[in-house]
Amino acid sequence: MSLTPPLFRVLLAAELRAHAGRAAMGVIAIAIGVAMGYAVFLINHAALAEFSQAVRTLAGQADLEVRGPRSGFDEQWYPRLAGLPEVAVASPVVEAEIPLPGRSETLGLLGVDVFRARAINPGLVGRSSDPSARLDTLDPDVVFLSPAALSWLGLEPGGRIETHAGSDTVSLRVAGTLSVAGVRLAVMDIGAAQWRFGQLGRLQRIDLKLRPGVDPEAFRQKLGALLPPGVTARTPEDAQSVASNLSRAYRVNLDVLALVALFTGAFLVFSGQALSVVSRRAQLALLRALGMTRRGLRRLVLAETLALGVAGSLAGIALGAALAAAALRYGGGDLGAGYFSGLRPALRFSAPAALAFAALGTAAAVLGGLAPAWEASRARPARALKAGDENALAHPSPPWPALALMIGGAALAQAGPLGGLPIFAYLAIGVLLTGAILWMPWVARRVFGTMPRPRRIVPHLALAQLAAAPGRAAIGLAGVVASFSLMAAMAIMVHSFRLSFDQWLDTVVPAQLYVRASAGDAAGYFSDRERRLIEASPGVARTEFMQTDRLVLDPRLPPVALILRPVDARHPQSRLAIVGAAIEPPPGGPPAAWVSEAMVDLYGMAVGQRIELPLEGSRYAFTVAGVWRDYARQYGAIVVDAEHAYRMMGERRPDEAALWLVPGVAVAQVAREIRERLPGADRIGIRTPGEIRRASLRIFDRSFAVTYLLEVVAIVVGLFGVGVSFGAQALARSREFGMLRHIGVTRGQIGAMLALEGALLGALGGAVGLALGGGIAWILVDIVNPQSFHWTMAMHMPWGLLATALAALIAAASLTALACGRRAMSAGAVRAVREDW
Repeated sequence: MSLTPPLFRVLLAAELRAHAGRAAMGVIAIAIGVAMGYAVFLINHAALAEFSQAVRTLAGQADLEVRGPRSGFDEQWYPRLAGLPEVAVASPVVEAEIPLPGRSETLGLLGVDVFRARAINPGLVGRSSDPSARLDTLDPDVVFLSPAALSWLGLEPGGRIETHAGSDTVSLRVAGTLSVAGVRLAVMDIGAAQWRFGQLGRLQRIDLKLRPGVDPEAFRQKLGALLPPGVTARTPEDAQSVASNLSRAYRVNLDVLALVALFTGAFLVFSGQALSVVSRRAQLALLRALGMTRRGLRRLVLAETLALGVAGSLAGIALGAALAAAALRYGGGDLGAGYFSGLRPALRFSAPAALAFAALGTAAAVLGGLAPAWEASRARPARALKAGDENALAHPSPPWPALALMIGGAALAQAGPLGGLPIFAYLAIGVLLTGAILWMPWVARRVFGTMPRPRRIVPHLALAQLAAAPGRAAIGLAGVVASFSLMAAMAIMVHSFRLSFDQWLDTVVPAQLYVRASAGDAAGYFSDRERRLIEASPGVARTEFMQTDRLVLDPRLPPVALILRPVDARHPQSRLAIVGAAIEPPPGGPPAAWVSEAMVDLYGMAVGQRIELPLEGSRYAFTVAGVWRDYARQYGAIVVDAEHAYRMMGERRPDEAALWLVPGVAVAQVAREIRERLPGADRIGIRTPGEIRRASLRIFDRSFAVTYLLEVVAIVVGLFGVGVSFGAQALARSREFGMLRHIGVTRGQIGAMLALEGALLGALGGAVGLALGGGIAWILVDIVNPQSFHWTMAMHMPWGLLATALAALIAAASLTALACGRRAMSAGAVRAVREDW
């Protein structure tokens, strides 16, 4: 029989119409997977595009950007660079992050020379709202705001903003606007910015526009030999790359997690199609007997999965775009991680990406239908036409291919990162999942075949059925194992990270009270007088002052945090979460520096190594005395004892103080005393360790909010798979139920048998999923996190959560099996077995 297009369409439509519910579940599963992946892509794409546009806007027409640490560098480098023959225009810039009353986020401020900035970036030259006020751009009490900043602050030209610098309150009049769009920014005269915000004689950046014909790359190499230590030159493209690298690992991990739902949906399609083939073996065999070829039969089954994939993908693209639009409107583009704070990017529809995700969803559906299509084409028509052949999957394939896949997955997990990302670790997780699914028929036969048969009829029948058809049982187990293992793995990983993060806070936040000079960045610091006032506050027993700066060690990587704080070289573990062994530098040698784990991965630093750090325009030698765990800074941090550093640098500008109190003194009383003693106390942030912990964990939970959502989606899709599997099995076994009714088994006993089968399958799937999830969690904790974010953690098992989830899974599987069997049990016993007469 030739499978003509009209006949093909009739058969396809008839099957989809006959099992519309099962088809709908497959479409929904694929749609959810595609929607989550496409939504995450659109959000990341919009945020990155907006961020890159902001970087290009701030760079203007500059060919190179000379940048120093956050504390700045000597402004005498400006005339030196401006006088180089290759430089056409040099524009000096002061940068600060200024705190605003009642705002948790700071406002970026630039101080520019309007005469120089006009030649490189005219967008940074303010436009006064008063045409007659031509000198507003030079007024030290004036600031210009971008449209985004005006909207954020709810201001109009003529209004005022108040901020702080040191102990001084700074009030600035908004004289007009800037022509830059998409970024919250304030600009004022460079001299006024230096004076107002304690940056006299300092610059953070110099933009260079080169003369025609000068090669920027060659000139950058020349500058590398001229510039002082800690000051580097980079192109605007380098700046964009650094900005992208900051969030790359987070974005890739979200993309992978978003595809988990699609991966689970592929198993749902597999379960539904496999059981559909089993229940239609007689119909498919009849088509073969009428002349349909094996190839035609495979095409028919694959066409069904293709239809599910196309429908689900199209629905997923529409749903993903809607989810992305809602997330960008109400949550911004950082998905809770804080990488793109301050941006409200607009949705940017990408047709190539939509086609790619649609193709991915369709491919996942077709992949799920390959095995059922192959099984349908292999069946012998004469045997398949016999009633009761639905148990043809009773003889599973040997376990060796599945074991080989699992061994291969374990080997892949040991491979290093590819391009700085744990690509092989993700592949290992996929291979392990596939191997475990393929292993399930053998596991089902071994487990159910060796369990003792009780004398009671219901458990005896349930175990006999599961042992006689392990292949069919394995189909039901596929979705359970896939979804539960991924849920368990993510639950273990998040719990381990949260608990490790909590323990890390115990080490790095040991004092009873913490006082920050300002919520700002470079603008906040304690003067000598303020330090003495804090130390002399009633109830304060001991005080430690800390200072944080940023160093550019490699222009291709984000800046490294330099933390100056008191550390005892003999007992660094009292202040730092030391990992491994620590050493004490020999007397007379370079002083100690303790580096975070990211410094080991990104810069190759090791304990005992001699390193040089740029401080105040000079290089100083240090000995790496230990490695510490830092969950706050992904791209590296270096801790140096404050006294050693200040002897080298000379200037003290601490921005935070840790206070240990006299026993019995109330924290609130000391905080009140400090606010009363310090000038401009409303700018000061005072927090207890408990408040710091709660705020940190709140940020942690917000950054994992998408992970929690994706985890729930994977479980929901997996439960869909359980329902489809048990529903199809129950319908395929209607003749079996009819025979049982004929020999005296009641409907209640059949229902109890189905419920027990579901519970046993749920228990086995949950147990295997829990074991597999533990292995995947180990990959996530010990491989993915260190390779992605350059930090390690201890693995902690959330036994209570896992036990509750396993019990819920068993109960859901049991109830689902019972509910899906009601339809099959509703048919009359005679009608159910009439094909055997």
